[in-house]
Amino acid sequence: MPLDQSFVGRSYPPTEPYEVGREKIREFAEAIGDTSAVYTDQDAAKELGYPDVVAPPTFVFAITYRAAGQVIQDPLLGLDYRRVVHGDQRFAYSRPVRAGDRLTVTSTIDSIKSLAGNEILEVRGEVHDESGEHVVTAFTKLVARRREDDETEQSTDQGGAA
Repeated sequence: MPLDQSFVGRSYPPTEPYEVGREKIREFAEAIGDTSAVYTDQDAAKELGYPDVVAPPTFVFAITYRAAGQVIQDPLLGLDYRRVVHGDQRFAYSRPVRAGDRLTVTSTIDSIKSLAGNEILEVRGEVHDESGEHVVTAFTKLVARRREDDETEQSTDQGGAA
């Protein structure tokens, strides 16, 4: 069953605040192999004009993907998550994520498209700090692969053997 097109433009409630910790930033930078001192050393970050260490650009994915769970788990949308693969991810920053930030995410469905029997779902996550300042927008593209029985049905409809 295709995804419900009427969901395009639907926004979900903001998440509870996520407090960004220095240790989480350090662990993330270490996990991705980025040794930049701005991620681990307060003095190095302050020398560059930041009030505290900053997070690598992709750090926010963990927060925004968790928020997109509201979309993914919405039973009325009709998404079969067992068939989903991550198609694309990009970020548009107003400022870096910093240690001490308390961030909320509001997810909105930007588009739903069908392509070759696959469903393409684009979700935008608007990230704000506790003062309401925009920090980053995350754009996530999810692809729900065509079900195998859909392929068999299509093949049969075209006169092919099932």
